[in-house]
Formats: sequence, structure tokens, C-alpha cells
Amino acid sequence: MGTILSAYNVAQNRPRAEMGVSKESLAVLTLYHAPGSSSMAAHIALHEVGVPFEARALSFARRETREPWFLAINPAGKVPVLVIDGRPLTEVAGILWYLAKRYPDRRLLEVDEAWAVSWMSFLASTVHAARVKGAEAAQAAWQLAEARLDGAHWALGRYSIVDIHLFRLFWRYCGAASPSATDLPALTAHYARMMERDAVRRTIAAEAAIGYQLPA
Repeated sequence: MGTILSAYNVAQNRPRAEMGVSKESLAVLTLYHAPGSSSMAAHIALHEVGVPFEARALSFARRETREPWFLAINPAGKVPVLVIDGRPLTEVAGILWYLAKRYPDRRLLEVDEAWAVSWMSFLASTVHAARVKGAEAAQAAWQLAEARLDGAHWALGRYSIVDIHLFRLFWRYCGAASPSATDLPALTAHYARMMERDAVRRTIAAEAAIGYQLPA
């Protein structure tokens, strides 16, 4: 059933009152993910929210996302999948949105929601989609993202799920293309700020410990 990490409480040393989450609001959460893939965004968001969850890592190399048991959870055979009280939720944007709305005290969506949808749609349909179209298309898409960010500290003025989604895509792009900081200064600065966040560091450490097996 893939590499199953032991269930861990990401807030085991923090009282619920500190997390801003009541006992009644806690759901049973299981994240199916592949280290370094798009599911990293959901993994970061779970650490940001600070509620207990179980992480189950799948291997692309062993084609574990195509195994019958996983296809029964998500027929598309893709990660991430967040199983919430036994019910699977798919797609990065959907999972990020769910976590932000379910746990509002974590303040991951205290922005104009229409602009959040616009950013998330742009990232999915333009930036992420450009990756498979070649280096030139990817570079052009990231130039659009640079202009859209326009030197802002955070994408929508304050930290939100948009920044998580943006970071994960740029993290992958940096690993694949090593873009020049002078060409994408706003995105490079945003990346550096994200790397200072505890949730990001914890996610990267956990996933790197398993190992990255990303498809080309």
C-alpha cells in the first residue's frame, strides 16, 4: 500500500487553544502524496493549519498511484488526495481551499476570495500547464507570474493559500531550470520568504527524507 509514514500529530506539543482549533472541529485527515510533486502544497498547508493528519507517501517510480487500491480512492490516479473522515478530496486548489475555510483561525484566506480564485486559476491553467510545453513556454509563464506578483510581499497583500501554491510551483521550476534571480526578482524574494516559514521547512525535511522521484 505504498510507503506509509507513521501517523503523526503535527501539533502534538501544542494545545488546541493555541492552534485556534476546537476538539469538535477536528476531522480525521489522511494525505496521499508524492514527495516534491504538486501534493507538496497540500502538505505545507496541513502543517500551516497545525491539526493532526496522517501522511502516506506514494512512489511514482513504483507506479503506486496506478495500483487498484489507490485508483479506488482517486480514479484519476493522481496526488494529492486528502481523505476527510473517509471522503476523498482531490486537486491542489480544492484541498487548499478546504483547509483554509475549515480552519479559519489559521488565517490562510483572509483576502478577497475572488482574487484568490483568479490567482489559483492562473497558476493552474497558465503556469503549471506551461511546464509540459517546453522551456520557452515555461519561461514566458513565469514572466507573467513575475509581473502579476509586481514586487508584493505576498501575492494578495497578506499570506494565504495562494502563496503556498505559487511557492510549490516555483520551487519545482527552480530545481529544474535554475532561473536567474535578476530575471525574476519578485518571485525569488517570495521564494526566500516562504523558505523561512516553519511549515515549509518541515514539509521539505519530511519529503526529502523519503526522497524525490519526480517524473520528467
